[in-house]
Amino acid sequence: MMETVHVGLGERAYDIHIGPGLLSQAGELIAPLLKRPQVCVVTDENVARLHLESLRAGLASSGVKMEALVLPAGEGTKSWPHFERTVEWLLAEKVERRDLVVALGGGVIGDLTGFAAAVLRRGVGFVQIPTSLLAQVDSSVGGKTGINAPQGKNLIGAFHQPALVLADIDVLGTLTPRDFLAGYGEVVKYGLLGDADFFVWLETKGPALASGDEAARIAAVKRSCEMKAEIVARDETEQGDRALLNLGHTFCHALEAATGYGDRLLHGEGVAIGCALAFELSYRLGLCSQEDPSRVRQHLSEMGMKVDLKDIPGDLPDADALLGLMAQDKKVVDGQLRFILARGIGGAFVTSDVPRETVRNLLAEELSRR
Repeated sequence: MMETVHVGLGERAYDIHIGPGLLSQAGELIAPLLKRPQVCVVTDENVARLHLESLRAGLASSGVKMEALVLPAGEGTKSWPHFERTVEWLLAEKVERRDLVVALGGGVIGDLTGFAAAVLRRGVGFVQIPTSLLAQVDSSVGGKTGINAPQGKNLIGAFHQPALVLADIDVLGTLTPRDFLAGYGEVVKYGLLGDADFFVWLETKGPALASGDEAARIAAVKRSCEMKAEIVARDETEQGDRALLNLGHTFCHALEAATGYGDRLLHGEGVAIGCALAFELSYRLGLCSQEDPSRVRQHLSEMGMKVDLKDIPGDLPDADALLGLMAQDKKVVDGQLRFILARGIGGAFVTSDVPRETVRNLLAEELSRR
């Protein structure tokens, strides 16, 4: 039942394997890439408790030894102190340039470990084994690695492509409903940005995905990875088209910074809210029909997801402060915010031609409903 998506990047090309039972097959899938039969694995406490020994057994079945570093779970781990700890541990383990480092976890572990691999000995290879839906469909693919700064999310990092991605569908069954739905926010994003038929499919199959339908989960992860792979192959370092993948993220990253990158707002929840805001902004600018933002919000609501600013617990800063946080976004060019807007579902595009006052008014209205 394993599906494979190829990321065509010449010498840096790699495969994404998607299917059940991949942890138990990790040894046979990773061993051909190794110069010596050993790997260093970076994971977090939650994932280690659930999956580390399964990975160890899967590697051992092909004679691959592993050592593991277990970090605290949570967005706070994407920081300088844990990055420093990871790099120093890898050096202490005498990782060589021809070795592979394995990231076993969600987006936090994948981003942190990939960045550590990018700078260690000026670049060692790494394998992504994403354990969250969000990581399987987004952060594990495409080579963006990094950590957060007080000024904003993912502002410190590097492009460093993995050697292989193993998306084991079985591990999604261990996610909490909230974590699964947070990842679903990124799945919906792909339909909204470039595949209206996929969004229609999600409107029908979304409940089955959430309830554990294996075939639907494989199909959703595969289509999401296909779309990301196509865009990354065209624009690896985000000079143009790749920015489309940030639909909803300009709003999302500001909201994450405002809520302290904590449990108040998970990344995928911020993406869902951000997509709803991006479509509302598109409608206000006359780019799409009023039906489009309504349809986006309806589907997210029917899936039980956060949709509005009022769904975020606790206080939020005012509209001007949120705009200030948006100004730290990596997509800023010559001081101008770049937004990903849409001419309809499946019709996203990148623009800097967005009046600041329109964005401010939208945020102020949303905040007034809290």
